Parts: sequence; C-alpha cells; structure tokens
Amino acid sequence: MKQHFEMFASYNFWANARIYEAAQTLDAEALNRDVGVYFKSLMGTLNHILVADLIWMKRFTGEGAAPGRLDTILHSALPALRIAREGEDQRIINWVESLEEEAFSGRFTYVTVTDVRTVSQRLAPALSHFFNHQTHHRGHAHAALSILGAEAPSIDLIYFQRTKTGSRFG
Repeated sequence: MKQHFEMFASYNFWANARIYEAAQTLDAEALNRDVGVYFKSLMGTLNHILVADLIWMKRFTGEGAAPGRLDTILHSALPALRIAREGEDQRIINWVESLEEEAFSGRFTYVTVTDVRTVSQRLAPALSHFFNHQTHHRGHAHAALSILGAEAPSIDLIYFQRTKTGSRFG
C-alpha cells in the first residue's frame, strides 16, 4: 500500500508542475478571470488545492498552517503560489515516504473545517480522498487553462507512469 501512495505523491508533484508551467504563460488578468469553474478562476482553483492540502497535512502530521476557509487566497501572484505549491508537494512526498506500512491501516482523528466536528478514520481511505481531491480540482484547473487559451498539458496518470520518475510505479 505504501508504494501506491508514494506513486500518488510523486504523480501529484509532476501533475502540479505541468499545470503551473502552462499557467505561467498567462497574464494576471487571465489568471484571475472568472471562467465558471468551482473556485471561479485559475488562481482561485490553484489556491484552493493548496489550501486543502495544507488542511489535510495538518490533520495527518499535526504540523503546519491550516487555513480556516476553503476559498482562502494564500498568494495572489502565481510565482509565490508556485513556490508554496512545490514546497508542499515535496513535504507530501517526504511524509508519505516516512510512513511505515502499518501506518496506512491506523486511525487518526481531526476536526473538520466546514461543519466543525470531530472525525476519526483510517489513514488509507483518507489519503485516497486527499489525492483524489487534488486530481478533481486539477481537472478544473485544466479546464480553466483551455478556456483561457493556454496549452493545457496532459496530466493523465498513465503518462506520469511512462516518465522516468513514474516508471518505477508502472
């Protein structure tokens, strides 16, 4: 199971890098334009993905900042957001790699953000949600890139598995 989540942590890093590479071709107006995705703009979407990752990593590790709102704008400029994203992606990789196999069947307890209640659950299903959530909203970012006329990159998992880094998982 550990290798499965190591793959998703590495894939997350790879896919985010490709999205940010495409996003940097856009100007500030385009990045912030409401294009009709759930968090309105590409910047809103990219901020949300990072916000959710910070919240979950705080739950998983007990460390780091955890914004109180899912629509928090952490960084209004793409370069600063990209630096924060790369740092969090590396943190995710390092944390997953540090876990022992038994940890995935263990439980953890946290307090939710939106309806403020205490939840206890097994780590593996929560990690599945964590990585699926990123993929879900990266789809919104991909759509926003297309709407804005940027060349939206292929971010399919199979393409990652065919890269040098991802080949160890394929």
